[in-house]
Amino acid sequence: MDKSSTLTRAELGEAVHNTIGLSRAESSQLVETVLDKVSDALIAGENVKISSFGSFILRDKNRRIGRNPKTGEEVPIEPRRVLTFRPSQILRERINEGA
Repeated sequence: MDKSSTLTRAELGEAVHNTIGLSRAESSQLVETVLDKVSDALIAGENVKISSFGSFILRDKNRRIGRNPKTGEEVPIEPRRVLTFRPSQILRERINEGA
């Protein structure tokens, strides 16, 4: 995989198929099940921690005043929930070794 490409669900399913030996359909279903479980937990307001990979963390941001950089006009920014990802130390080290 070159640096400009993106890992897709299909590629994840193919990797499961090649590594574990499940059928392609079962591999795709396994990937979908894992992604659905992660999504459902986040939608329910739970953080998700995957050991040796990282954590998906939800944060609630309060209402605040921002500025339009072009006009300088003050604009209210409504409260919202944001999702952040914090890689584990193990993942950070693996990424830096591959750089």
